[in-house]
Amino acid sequence: MSGAPPRERRREDVVQEHMPLVGHLVREMLARVPQHVNRDDLMSAGYAALVHAARGFDAERGVPFARFAAARVRGALLDELRGLDWASRSVRQRARRTDSARQELTAELGRTPTVQEVAEKLGCSVDDIETADDDVHRAVVFSLQGFATAAADDMVTEPSAGPEEMLIRRERLGYLRHAVDALPERLRAVVQGYFFDERPMARIAEDLGVTESRVSQLRAEALGLLRDGLNTHLDPALATQGPAKEGCVARRRAAYYDQIAVRGDLRTRLAMTGLDGLPIAA
Repeated sequence: MSGAPPRERRREDVVQEHMPLVGHLVREMLARVPQHVNRDDLMSAGYAALVHAARGFDAERGVPFARFAAARVRGALLDELRGLDWASRSVRQRARRTDSARQELTAELGRTPTVQEVAEKLGCSVDDIETADDDVHRAVVFSLQGFATAAADDMVTEPSAGPEEMLIRRERLGYLRHAVDALPERLRAVVQGYFFDERPMARIAEDLGVTESRVSQLRAEALGLLRDGLNTHLDPALATQGPAKEGCVARRRAAYYDQIAVRGDLRTRLAMTGLDGLPIAA
């Protein structure tokens, strides 16, 4: 507004400049919660917190506005989640029941069971299984980013993380980005489209010329590769222990793990985020 006082105009400029920060924090939060959480509700809460942060910001304290605002926006998003009551315990209970059923069927059949077989064993529909898997997959990506799935109060990272903790977190985020980039083309397209671009699974399936069920399988395969690829480099004790590295599948997985390593070094991985741990725009 041209008629607004200079201080008010500066405040409006600061809010507009940092609106992408709200989008980033909302995307980060959506990766940790069940799919039914409404993105628009979180965005509205985030924007309101950004405006309040601009009004209460004091540059003389020496804290960058982005860091100050990020803490306020994260707090507002958590408050919004508390009001939504998204019942993460229910998600984890369904995940454990599904995993147990899969393990029992694998032992009985001598192979990986189909989604239909798992649904029949649990006495539910295929849609119920896929919805449960969807929630779990989002939690897997969340954990890959260095966080823990828990209640709303526990989901936010400490705004005053120490230098060593922040360095480790930034390295993990860099490894994650390189691990995604190193995925085979179709798997990378699914991960990029679903988790980063937030595209509907139906649209991804249409682009790839496959069914939604096939996209779900590709997503699960990609997450398994990402998990083992990151663990191979960051925590080998957690990497899936399999047979000796022989055969085409084992060689392809080993080659993928190597590709993650050669994508960059510590300097390039840290360069993907700022000192506050937030991604740097390309």
